[in-house]
Amino acid sequence: MTQPSISVVICVYTEQRWREILAAVESVRQQSLRCLEIILVVDYNPTLYDRLTNALPDARIVENKEAKGLSGGRNTGISAARGDVIAFLDDDAVADPDWLKFFSDCYVDPAVLAVGGRTLPNWETMRPNWFPEEFDWTVGCSYLGMPRSRAVVRNIMGGNASYRREAFGLAGGFRTNIGRAAGKRPLGCEETELCIRIRQSSPAAVLLFENQAVIHHLIPAIRCRLSYFTSRCYAEGLSKALVAASVGAQDGLSTERSYSTRTLPRGVVRGLGQAMLGDLWGAARAAAIAIGLAATVAGYVVGSVPGRVHREVRAGRRGPNQELSRDLT
Repeated sequence: MTQPSISVVICVYTEQRWREILAAVESVRQQSLRCLEIILVVDYNPTLYDRLTNALPDARIVENKEAKGLSGGRNTGISAARGDVIAFLDDDAVADPDWLKFFSDCYVDPAVLAVGGRTLPNWETMRPNWFPEEFDWTVGCSYLGMPRSRAVVRNIMGGNASYRREAFGLAGGFRTNIGRAAGKRPLGCEETELCIRIRQSSPAAVLLFENQAVIHHLIPAIRCRLSYFTSRCYAEGLSKALVAASVGAQDGLSTERSYSTRTLPRGVVRGLGQAMLGDLWGAARAAAIAIGLAATVAGYVVGSVPGRVHREVRAGRRGPNQELSRDLT
């Protein structure tokens, strides 16, 4: 089967990440499998748009044409992309040289509509001793409890992801009332909701996690605080409530049930066992798991109250991007 052409989309919004953006672009340039194009979507920042246009003549710089925030930026990137496959890389991450190669290899199977990779933390300072690996998702990274090798999954993570173009024709784009927007709570789950809609639209679709498609995500010191950890968990609960309302609780919470009833209890037991063997930070990690779970559940409960989630989060457009769906079919 012919290798698919791949467009790489990087959504950007602030000049404070200038060095990180340039590093992300350079890591794509250095891929063993060349991409068709590099697209940077600038989220309502004309100064950054002009600066990138001058600094990166080999990349396509486009302005976000949709709702402000990550989902709108991704939808703009999808509309601009020309590749058979559209890959997304966080603006504060760098990809290993074979990142795109491992994505491409997975698309040999025509049933595969999306492939995500492994995201490793690049700590700006050092990993906090109290920070449990089961909650690495709070800083946008792969976490303990995910598959250790290539596997079929319900959803892929957004900052290290790729989708076959036809997936957006089937399910539409990212919902703009779910996910991260500047100045708002640290939300997420827009890619989870999209992946579930892809499977609901095409039950035979295969979504893969490819452990060898690796990126390294910068974790600033401010995200190493317990206050950020707790707020991120609470926001995740709010996001899960939006996902459940959109696609149904059965699909929207299927993976979370196993995570909360198996992965997290094992983490608590392991942490307490480590404390008994002399690693007192093990007790702190066990406590952090309990705090994280409680905050997430609280967010979900609050988000499940009709109308409350919009006051807690923000107003946003409902429904998938139907214009995008029409453009791609």
